[in-house]
Amino acid sequence: MAVSVSVFLGFFVGLVVVGLVSSKNFDELFQPSWAVDHFGYEGDLLKLKLDNYSGAGFQSKSKYMFGKVTIQIKLVEGDSAGTVTAFYMSSDGPNHNEFDFEFLGNTTGEPYTVQTNVYVNGVGNREQRLNLWFDPTKDFHSYSLFWNQRQVVFMVDETPVRVHTNLENRGVPFPKDQAMGVYSSIWNADDWATQGGRVKTDWTHAPFVTTYKGFEIDACEIPKSVATADIAKKCSSSEEKKYWWDEPTLSELSVHQSHQLWWVKAHHMVYDYCTDTARFPVTPVECVHHRH
Repeated sequence: MAVSVSVFLGFFVGLVVVGLVSSKNFDELFQPSWAVDHFGYEGDLLKLKLDNYSGAGFQSKSKYMFGKVTIQIKLVEGDSAGTVTAFYMSSDGPNHNEFDFEFLGNTTGEPYTVQTNVYVNGVGNREQRLNLWFDPTKDFHSYSLFWNQRQVVFMVDETPVRVHTNLENRGVPFPKDQAMGVYSSIWNADDWATQGGRVKTDWTHAPFVTTYKGFEIDACEIPKSVATADIAKKCSSSEEKKYWWDEPTLSELSVHQSHQLWWVKAHHMVYDYCTDTARFPVTPVECVHHRH
């Protein structure tokens, strides 16, 4: 573990605390998890390819507990209907925790939809969807997951687009005891991804390519030797060590960030499970109390 100056835009600047020094090199942090022959490398760019034979995916070499993960992504250009590119964190096992970005492709000229979801102890069904305020296929944009004991924040170009707050005091479980890996993949999901599955993948446009760069992880790395019961303690601040993600200023969004999140919800959110009374006749507890 090294001492670093963490600059977390929108949260705080220049605080010297304990953290994990991040890297922008794919090979230092990640490894292919399937379909290595569908990987392409061009300088500092990584390309994952989807064709009618296979998609592809990669995963982090380590697992982490609290901190921030960022990847810059340029999504599939043109007709991407039926395809999904995912960037997410997940622990293992049936009672896993998971934070998802899923980018749902669309026909040419139609907006990409971003679906986010949060699983806690194996339970998900917390989908939100939004249309981005830019074309994510024309240039790289940063997608980040920030996680501490108080909140999980999903960010696009440092703008918060979703917050999952710790509401254990209301009886809502919160993901804070399982180390999580970092993953990304591209695959065919034309049974549901685009307009509810009505628009299928047009394989004449294959291969579909998602491009990555700028891999950054500033988080608490968990060695395999650490027992599950000791994970949270290892990555929590004490008198002997201070972790940047435990700073009081990071326990909730700043006023500016709260305004940004309101703007996203007001102008770009197209679905929120909290308001879907057909699926949830009784409003989920976290929706009653969440400021997300």
